[in-house]
Amino acid sequence: MNDLYCTINQSYQALYKDKGSRFLAFAHPIKTAEEAKILVDKYRKDAQFKGACHFCFAYKLGANNNNYRSSDDGEPSGTAGKPILNQIESFKLSDILVIVVRFFGGTLLGTSGLIQAYKQAAIDCLSLAKPIEVIIRSNICITFSYNLQSEIDRLIKGFNIEFEERNFAEHISYKLKIKSGELNLLEDTLKKSAFSNKITIE
Repeated sequence: MNDLYCTINQSYQALYKDKGSRFLAFAHPIKTAEEAKILVDKYRKDAQFKGACHFCFAYKLGANNNNYRSSDDGEPSGTAGKPILNQIESFKLSDILVIVVRFFGGTLLGTSGLIQAYKQAAIDCLSLAKPIEVIIRSNICITFSYNLQSEIDRLIKGFNIEFEERNFAEHISYKLKIKSGELNLLEDTLKKSAFSNKITIE
């Protein structure tokens, strides 16, 4: 699994026209499939899109390539959702929903015309986006005695970590989020230290 991926942190929109038909493309940052569903339903119910004939979309979640969905919403199979999804992948984005709302202009575009229209609408929208990087992190908890704090701090200093919590009770516990690709290295570093038998790693 990759240690990072790119997404967006705001919404974008663009308009593409072909033979009278209008294709309004919208890109939104999302975190879950349920979020995508809510947004698509919101577009369907929005009064400004009354008269639209299709609400085609695609979304992708996370760093892996197996959490995605696309919908042609009544257009011929493979002519809308897949071209949109292909552009999400082409722009190397994730945690994103792209929906294209079509208003029919009276002229049939044919299979190739539809593929091109939905593809271009997605491109026009995603070309406006400013990607941001998301680092994938794993959780780790380190528990140790007070006299080891300076040594532990020294060992973890060179790693890409975020402190979630520091507990100072009978022992010290650090709850950390660490870049996933560095998790095993941090565990090995702690286990190979001279005081490894005095540390608890969870």
